[in-house]
Amino acid sequence: MATTTAPAGSFTRAARRTADRSAPRTSVVGQSRPRVPRLVGLLALVLMAFVWLLPLIWGAVSALKDETQIAALPVTWIPEGGFTLGSFTRVLTGSNLPLWLLNSLFVAAVVTVLTVAVSALAAYGFSRTTFRGRGWLFALTIAAIMVPPQILIVPLFRQMLGLGLVDTYAGIILPQVVAPVMVFVLKKFFDGIPRELEEAARVDGAGQLRIFWSIIMPLSRSILAAVSIFVFIGAWNNFLWPFIVTNDPALLTMPVGLNVVKNAFGVTFAADMAGAMIGALPLLIIFLFFQRQIIKGVATTGLGGQ
Repeated sequence: MATTTAPAGSFTRAARRTADRSAPRTSVVGQSRPRVPRLVGLLALVLMAFVWLLPLIWGAVSALKDETQIAALPVTWIPEGGFTLGSFTRVLTGSNLPLWLLNSLFVAAVVTVLTVAVSALAAYGFSRTTFRGRGWLFALTIAAIMVPPQILIVPLFRQMLGLGLVDTYAGIILPQVVAPVMVFVLKKFFDGIPRELEEAARVDGAGQLRIFWSIIMPLSRSILAAVSIFVFIGAWNNFLWPFIVTNDPALLTMPVGLNVVKNAFGVTFAADMAGAMIGALPLLIIFLFFQRQIIKGVATTGLGGQ
């Protein structure tokens, strides 16, 4: 019986036709479709960033004007006489603003260190130890988050007055150390750390403090960095408590000092903007250098709470 053999080229052409039929058909229009929503989202983000930055840019421009330029009509971004540093010079030389800046840095740094230490120890106790009344005590801590700080102003002031801590750094710092929300955040993160690591450390003879310092703390660097930054910003921006507990001009913090400058100079928009820019500069620097830690810490906190 005779058999016929097809040329090799025919099999190749048939295979190509089969592959062409099975492959999904794409067009230039279809390829460009995913780029349109991405471009729209990018433009929306740029627009929101510009809207957010616009008051900050206007404040910086206003601080570089003198009082006549900032009050001139029509309003212009670039004054006719050019920019000037006179408002910054007036604020820095006409007040104790450098001293108040140092006071704020010292108070915010000490509050941050003490708050993180106290909150981390409390969160570790709630997360890793068992004792009678732990559930009720943790519920009380959660309930303290819902208490407005303004309600505690009068009892805290009477307590500081009884202890003789009014017009002292300790009187400014100690009431700000207790932060129930930070205890809750750290506790939720500690709950996500595997307990097998602690059991292995106990087999090697490590105690509770050794486990806390050598295992829990190194694994919690991201959330500790985020908590530290949030506490520092809160302590830096705190106006009400330092305003109430201090009368000595040498102990004023930056927010209280800016209010004093505003009242002393009267209605001076350029000087007020210059003082505000100086007060916001440390926070801007912190955000620029630690924005990755902030985002990572918030993301890690969300995962740890699941």
